Amino acid sequence: ISIFRKVRVLFRIETSLFEGLVMEYINVTIRPMTTEDLPSVMEIEHLCFIDPWREDQFHYEMKENPYSNPWVVELSNSNSDNVAVVGFCIYWQTFDSATICQIAVHPGIQRRQLGSAMMDEIINDCYAKRVQTLTLEVRASNTQAINFYKKHGFETVVTKPHYYTDGEDALYMTRRVDIF
Repeated sequence: ISIFRKVRVLFRIETSLFEGLVMEYINVTIRPMTTEDLPSVMEIEHLCFIDPWREDQFHYEMKENPYSNPWVVELSNSNSDNVAVVGFCIYWQTFDSATICQIAVHPGIQRRQLGSAMMDEIINDCYAKRVQTLTLEVRASNTQAINFYKKHGFETVVTKPHYYTDGEDALYMTRRVDIF
C-alpha cells in the first residue's frame, strides 16, 4: 500500500497561514488522522462545508468506527521544522465497497493537486484491499467538487432529493476501483 509516503513538490503558497513554506520544496505526507490534528481538521471542516461535522464525530471515526479510514495531508518544509495539516479525508470500507464521507483541502491552498493526492491514495488503498466500488454523495450545487470527482473517474448514478438537512439534493456518484 502506498499511503503514508512523502513526496517533494515545488509550489507557491500565498496565504499567511503557511508563511515560511513559500516557494520552496515541500514534503507532502498523507498519514492517519490523530487527535492532535483535530484543531486543524475542524478549521478546514468549518471553512469547506455548509453543514460541518462536530468534533465528537471525528473522534468516533478515529477511535470507534472499525470501518473508518481517517487520514490527513500535511505539508512540511524541507527541514520539517514547519508542519501544517492542510487537508483530510475519511472513507468507510465494508467488504468490497467503500464510501468517501469527507475530503477537503484548506481553501487557501486548493487547486494544487493535494486533493488529487488524497483521492489517489484512497483509490490505491481500496485497490489493495480488493474494493470493487467507491461511492460518495455530493451537493448538487457543488460544481467544483462534482468536476473534481468526475476528473477521478466518478459518474453520477442518481440524484437523491432533499438529501441534506437544508433540503438540497445530493448526487450519488460511483466509480469502479479496478479501472485506472
